[in-house]
Amino acid sequence: MEFCIFTEPQQGASYDTLLAIAQASEKLGFAGFFRSDHYVSMGDGDGLPGPSDAWTSLAGLARETSRIRLGTLVSSVTYRSPGILAIQVAGVDAMSGGRVELGLGAGWFEKEHLAYAIPFPRKRFGLLEEQLEIVTGLWSTPIGELYNFKGKHYSLVDSPALPKPVQSAVPIIVGGGGAKKTPALAARFASEYNTSFATVDEVAARISRARAACEDAGRDPATLTLSMPGGTAVGATTAEAKRRAAAIGRDLTELRDGGGLAGTTSEVVDRIGALAELGIERIYFQILDLHDLDHLDLLAREVVPHFS
Repeated sequence: MEFCIFTEPQQGASYDTLLAIAQASEKLGFAGFFRSDHYVSMGDGDGLPGPSDAWTSLAGLARETSRIRLGTLVSSVTYRSPGILAIQVAGVDAMSGGRVELGLGAGWFEKEHLAYAIPFPRKRFGLLEEQLEIVTGLWSTPIGELYNFKGKHYSLVDSPALPKPVQSAVPIIVGGGGAKKTPALAARFASEYNTSFATVDEVAARISRARAACEDAGRDPATLTLSMPGGTAVGATTAEAKRRAAAIGRDLTELRDGGGLAGTTSEVVDRIGALAELGIERIYFQILDLHDLDHLDLLAREVVPHFS
């Protein structure tokens, strides 16, 4: 089981804040530091100092960390053309020495598109499928050869398909709760299928669909990593867990019942154990209070060692 820290900087985070939590995550031994890719805050709060571009901030973190893996959960296909995305991710991969992972999704938050003049087509799964094909195609084209693609949404003509990532294959994360399209895309293009936020029963159904999609595609289901994020509020005591939930504007019981990783350390260990029995191999602790580094320390000391 791998454990990663997952942040939502659109809710309010400077680069220095992200750097502090990324470096703390690395020091504490977490496998990865991931961030959302959004441009407008959600729910209460002013989102100050304002949004940061995911791949710009990850480029900075790539130069100020040395071991931890870095990525998005997830970037939206509406933000960037696939050719530019491939260049950006390959660049950050080089800056990190080969530690980047790309989470890519169809996008869903119309408000941020309206706020920053980003086109938001009604139908986006076709964009996602073509972007996955193009990005992986650009990276896998041998040096010296040209890449061409003609689809419904994008056309590339005689692309030099450069630069290449440092990694021979940048891990691709595809996720969501869709019954057919998402598992099928994960089976075709991804190294990891992320169930998104879900209860244990929902996770079981989604894993079953992902494995079936692999079999339909002629792929060994064991080659697809299964992962899940969870809203996280953990304490040594219930009172401490409730305090952490309240600090992010959530009720502990509601958070837990909705599939979150919330409660005492023993309760969260039990929940992760149940997920592991279903086949989950990677957990993303969604940390919303980015100034509570003691929270990360507690997770590293009292939760993670149970699965090492």
